[in-house]
Amino acid sequence: MHIKRAKQEIRDSIEAYLQKDADGHYLIPSIRQRPILLMGPPGIGKTQIMEQVARECGIGLVSYTITHHTRQSAVGLPFIRERSYGGEVCSVTEYTMSEIIASVYEKMEETGLKEGILFLDEINCVSETLAPTMLQFLQCKMFGNHKVPEGWIIVAAGNPPEYNKSVREFDIVTLDRLKRIDIEENYDVWREYAYEAQIDPAILAYLEIRKDHFYRVENTVDGKQFVTARGWEDLSELLRVYRMLGKKVDREVAHQYLQNWEIAKEFANYLELYEKYKKDYGLEKIVQGIYGEDVLEKLKFAAFDERFSIVGMLNGKLAEYFRAYQEEDARTERLFAELKVYKEEHSLSAVIERLRAELASKKKAGFLTGAMEKLETSVITELESYEQRWKLTEAAAKGAGWDEEFAFVKEAFSGQVEKRQTVTDQAMEALENTFRFLEDAFGESQEMAAFLAELNTNGDSIRFLRDNDCPYFYKYNKGLLFDERQKEILTEMENLEKSIDTSAL
Repeated sequence: MHIKRAKQEIRDSIEAYLQKDADGHYLIPSIRQRPILLMGPPGIGKTQIMEQVARECGIGLVSYTITHHTRQSAVGLPFIRERSYGGEVCSVTEYTMSEIIASVYEKMEETGLKEGILFLDEINCVSETLAPTMLQFLQCKMFGNHKVPEGWIIVAAGNPPEYNKSVREFDIVTLDRLKRIDIEENYDVWREYAYEAQIDPAILAYLEIRKDHFYRVENTVDGKQFVTARGWEDLSELLRVYRMLGKKVDREVAHQYLQNWEIAKEFANYLELYEKYKKDYGLEKIVQGIYGEDVLEKLKFAAFDERFSIVGMLNGKLAEYFRAYQEEDARTERLFAELKVYKEEHSLSAVIERLRAELASKKKAGFLTGAMEKLETSVITELESYEQRWKLTEAAAKGAGWDEEFAFVKEAFSGQVEKRQTVTDQAMEALENTFRFLEDAFGESQEMAAFLAELNTNGDSIRFLRDNDCPYFYKYNKGLLFDERQKEILTEMENLEKSIDTSAL
């Protein structure tokens, strides 16, 4: 299954494992809560989805790469203790608490979270000395003499043998105690994530043309060559900063992330063309509705990849507008919610202090992404500005009452509402200008269909179009995507007929 479905399966399992009855007992006892084993190729996001699941479920996460551990750190260090057996005093070997188990208890103390996920990566690549210990752990949920605390779910991840020579196969006895999920790479699913993660538009435009370059692992005479989703994401971060610094990502730089010379060279060449297209076609002017007949004429004779690159660039530019709208809309809604609380409590200072405490608590528990922290911080900063501006007014100096204070804050908040409307208008204008350009350049074509498909994939654009009516979108979305689906159905029917005919022979 793909990574998105795997994430949902993990979340469903955790919710089921942590469900309790009226007396506070787990409906599925610990002994029947099978550890979850994720098996899939490297670099497709297995570790990332664990962070997302923990955050979404509001539980703790302790993560380890088990190949970094020795038997001593996993099981604990031995020490001698005297015990009496049958009246005879004996020296026996016991073990200190496992570093991994101790980390779970530390996480519980730090965050106050009594439930969570213990995630162990590269579980099937442990050393020979640690292998028996890992089998005991998966079968009994113990490291040495210490059990994983109740309420903590074990999730492990590993790579199939074809991706790692040091893989150790689990026996049937162990596998029969695990909930195994096999994951495969899937570009269409990753693309949805890519928009949320703000992967560079040049990368997305390239992969739309060369989807077969999204993920590749192969053995050659020069050794293993590979490209993974992780490689594309890390390259995207470098590309963003390189642009700011005026540096160039050539084939040598690309190969540091895309460790397949063919793909690295082709992407580097495409990147040069991408930057050339941006200048030649005047991307910034197109979204402003400024373009001439010369641009349209040039596109008519452009090659397939050039036309689709332009569509990809326009989608990438619009994504910036949709992201700006999403951020302002989220900030406005959060401020509105907190101002409703302020209206009831009559104390802006109390609201601000509560938000600060909640932010610190969420940061400590690891529940915040960078975007979430940015949003919460901006809300606190805005409320603080309302409070400070009120204190500087003549009315506040004269000891005006709460009604005057609330009226002032309400008026200040209207500025945020206006700011959101400005961003909304800018995004809508850019979208409509882009539709007009594509209409003039391509009409109802495969380029327009590709443009619509991206709008229907990007979470930010979906939210924008849900909140704001765009006649162009409804006009083309209804017609073109219906035609595309109709073609898919006809193709499926033809394939089915062929398979029936073949089987009858």
